[in-house]
Amino acid sequence: MSIDDATFATLFSDIQQAHNALRPGVSVTPLTYSQLLSAQSGSEIFLKCEHLQHTGSFKFRGASNKVRLLTEQQRQQGVITASSGNHGQGVALAGKAAGVPVTVYATTTASALKLDAIRALGAEVVTLDTDPLSVELEAAREAERRGTLFVSPYNDLQIIAGQGTIGMEIHEQLPEVEAVFVAVGGGGMISGIGTALKHVSPNVQIIGCWPENAPTMERSLVAGEIIEMEELDTLSDGTAGGIEPGSVTFPLCQRVIDHTVLVSEDEIRNAMKAVARSERWIIEGAAGVALAGALKLAADFQGKRIAVVLCGRNILLEKFIGALL
Repeated sequence: MSIDDATFATLFSDIQQAHNALRPGVSVTPLTYSQLLSAQSGSEIFLKCEHLQHTGSFKFRGASNKVRLLTEQQRQQGVITASSGNHGQGVALAGKAAGVPVTVYATTTASALKLDAIRALGAEVVTLDTDPLSVELEAAREAERRGTLFVSPYNDLQIIAGQGTIGMEIHEQLPEVEAVFVAVGGGGMISGIGTALKHVSPNVQIIGCWPENAPTMERSLVAGEIIEMEELDTLSDGTAGGIEPGSVTFPLCQRVIDHTVLVSEDEIRNAMKAVARSERWIIEGAAGVALAGALKLAADFQGKRIAVVLCGRNILLEKFIGALL
């Protein structure tokens, strides 16, 4: 599977439409210059503050765009999705705002705090004792049985278009940006950001960042096809899990990612500490992955203007404190 030029151009058009349509419900998040991180790295580091987005994650963008584009029948029937937390919260809030019933499937090992937050937004939660990819596939099957719409966390061009609005904002806030570091799980965020920036600023380098313990998409890119692999536990639970077979994000990642970097759990912890120390922010592991990638490749970007996407803040306090020790 590949992404032809027409599909790529259409996706960019959809990103532009989402960029114009999602205000004011979706916040324009700050792009903040970090004096201390810049001095540490030798680069000019700007932090794209998606942890300040509604629900504490970039996922609200894609969810809002998807709900915006539902037909009247789909709105009445409601939607089913699968999520370890952030996407579920995003769909739940977008559904609540639009009066759309939402059912969220998750693993039994998902954060209780995140699942309670989803329920508090009015969504029904169904937990299954299996891995995240199996939960996604079962949720999709249940949606088909009910005749309702399944909203994939990443394998959906309308979701990707919503996430791509991050790229449009980065371009508007820092037109001279030279590289953007993004944590990658299923690939929806980097697909959207990369599509936007490759159209408005083709010379910007897009760097995909993964935890060494959970690099399924990165290994798939190396293999040239989506593969299954056993992943290890990681602080970056938001990027963990397999990739749905045939996912449109795979060929998009092939097209938009210029470089890849893997980071260790210690490097993720150190990045989370660095943000807490320099900016006084709590960020989740996936956001730490992007900054860890930027710091690891700092020698290659001396003096360059780079944006690091801090994708979320939804982490248990005890887990965050434990990561800092």
